[in-house]
This record gives sequence, structure tokens and C-alpha cells, in this order.
Amino acid sequence: MIALKYTAFAVIATLLNLLFQFLSFSLYDGVASLYLAMVAGTLAGLLAKYIMDKKYIFYHKPVSKKSDAAKFLLYSLTGVFTTFIFWGTEIAFDALLNTESAKYLGAVTGLAIGYLIKYNLDKNYVFKEQSV
Repeated sequence: MIALKYTAFAVIATLLNLLFQFLSFSLYDGVASLYLAMVAGTLAGLLAKYIMDKKYIFYHKPVSKKSDAAKFLLYSLTGVFTTFIFWGTEIAFDALLNTESAKYLGAVTGLAIGYLIKYNLDKNYVFKEQSV
């Protein structure tokens, strides 16, 4: 059941990421627009995924806003490595295929790989005390 929920949440976070990238491109399509879009999408997906994972995957109940902020920081830090995978894959697809849809295909591919790795990082380091 956890695998199904985690997959569903990864799909939701991926769709949010892509939506924010699309909106970013709609607002600005100039120099470095891909990088700005990736940052916007990453932030949207990160926040949504943290909330879903915290509540419905690892059942974490923070004791205070300060402890929740600390947990979010650790969650974000473990995501740095997986974000490089996601960004690298998206940039590579965009550069190699050079089509409008290539960047989105690269984003989905990179996010899928990253989320597989991220689950294990979160289970073993971020939410270790709540791991199921």
C-alpha cells in the first residue's frame, strides 16, 4: 500500500512541478528560462511532496513548528542529490533532443529516478523514527 501511495504522490508532485515549469515558461522564455522554470517546479514539487510524505507515508507528527522546519530542512537536503539527477536529466534531454517536449520528458524521467532514490533516503535518514 505504501508503494502505491508513494507512487501516486510522486505523480502528483511531478505534475505540480511540470505545471509550475509550464507557467514559468509562459511568463518568461528568455535567457536561462529553463533553469528558472526548473527552480520554480522544484520548489512547488518539494513542498507538496514533503507534506504528503510527512502525513501519509511516514506518519510524522511534528512536536512544534521548529521541529517541523528542521525536518523539512533535512528532507530538502536529502533532495539535493536527487534534484541534480532530475535537473541533469532534464537538461540532457533538452540539449540532446532539442524539441519542445524533450525537457518535459527529461523532467519526468529524472523525477522518477530521483523519487526512487529519495524514498530510501527519507526512510533511512529523514523519517527514520517513523519508518514503516
